[in-house]
Amino acid sequence: MPSALFDLSGKVALVTGSTRGIGRAIAEEMAAAGAHVVISSRTVQACEDVAASIRASGGKALPVAANISRDGDIERLVSETEKEWSAPDILVCNAAVNPYYGPFLETPDDVFDKTIAVNIRANMKLAARTFPGMAAKGGGAAVVISSIAAFKGSNMLGLYALTKAADAQLVRNLAVAYGRDNIRVNGIAPAVVRTDFARTLWEDPEREARLVKSYPLGRIGEPEDVAGAAVFLASRAGGWMTGQTLIIDGGWQIADGST
Repeated sequence: MPSALFDLSGKVALVTGSTRGIGRAIAEEMAAAGAHVVISSRTVQACEDVAASIRASGGKALPVAANISRDGDIERLVSETEKEWSAPDILVCNAAVNPYYGPFLETPDDVFDKTIAVNIRANMKLAARTFPGMAAKGGGAAVVISSIAAFKGSNMLGLYALTKAADAQLVRNLAVAYGRDNIRVNGIAPAVVRTDFARTLWEDPEREARLVKSYPLGRIGEPEDVAGAAVFLASRAGGWMTGQTLIIDGGWQIADGST
């Protein structure tokens, strides 16, 4: 029998950006642990397909398409969750954008505004909308997907790194503000994971080979490598952890370059 420490039976988990990659893996693993999972991204059919897959495996899933850069969509997303089940016990902020690759100080204004709106502001709005319901239920957990980029200087990915560093601070702020309500807030900072979002970093075999060489574990990440940590942070197993951003990078950050 699985450990009760990781049991999410009956918990309501809202996972943004959960129709592919890391978000989908988190939703699937939380459903496998017993959670009622809300599947959300901008595309209706994608949400329905993933929810159907989870249901076919014996899990409980609700598809709700939403664009989290729009306040009205956030309200509808949470309201439909509450109507179907109850206020979320678990919030996973995974949805993010990275529309610009280029010199940091040449970032176009419209791209800057869009990236801030999705990667930072939406996470704040989601927390503001869901935390009162969590508190009323006696507590809950939030997991914000940051990035290893938050801990490294970058020119070409500077804006994305900036927003992910802000997410790490958002985790700390929320953990302090809502700890007395028994709401734990933590982050996960992955290195390169084999997803469509990071495809440009690994789809070229030579580039992937260089990446793999820099990781002591000898491979880039898979979505499931992050999903397990999210279940830990959302469950009783992570019950005394808050305000932290967990780095999951195959050892890349601690390597001395000789691997």
